[in-house]
Amino acid sequence: MVYIMYFLLFSLVLGLAAIAANPSPYFAALGLVVVAGIGCGVLIWHGGGFLSLILFLIYLGGMLVVFAYSAALAAEPYPEGWGSWPVLGLVLGYLLGVGSVGVLMGNNWYMESWMACDEFGEFYLGRGDVGGVAMLYSSGGFMLTLGAWVLLLTLFVVLELTRGLSRGALRAV
Repeated sequence: MVYIMYFLLFSLVLGLAAIAANPSPYFAALGLVVVAGIGCGVLIWHGGGFLSLILFLIYLGGMLVVFAYSAALAAEPYPEGWGSWPVLGLVLGYLLGVGSVGVLMGNNWYMESWMACDEFGEFYLGRGDVGGVAMLYSSGGFMLTLGAWVLLLTLFVVLELTRGLSRGALRAV
């Protein structure tokens, strides 16, 4: 079990370093989807099945929009991939930075974080992520609505910026 968690966390850090180092939006959007899947795997392993499913669906929808805009705006005939030397150097630099911060900050701080929320299942009456879902819809309803409006406003702003004032997307509305 610990080896699977080590693999997922190492893949998450490696994927985030590869995304940060890649100048091409095609490979970066694909990497974001893969890293989102790995992050949801970490959440599932800690007992947050519903949260990871919702997060993955919302994140995939956002990545679809980001990929569509980046593909439309940066149409490169030969984009730089993860195998090119400058990108590989940046990935190694980011990993060296993350590793050095981990060595400097590491004093067995991670030992308490390995326990999943359903580790002692015989003592709980409900699942570990049910309380978070109830709190999200009861107290966080305003923030969900505000977030939806902000995303809609961002979509219109990006549409106007990409097409300009003369051929704007809101011109027809």
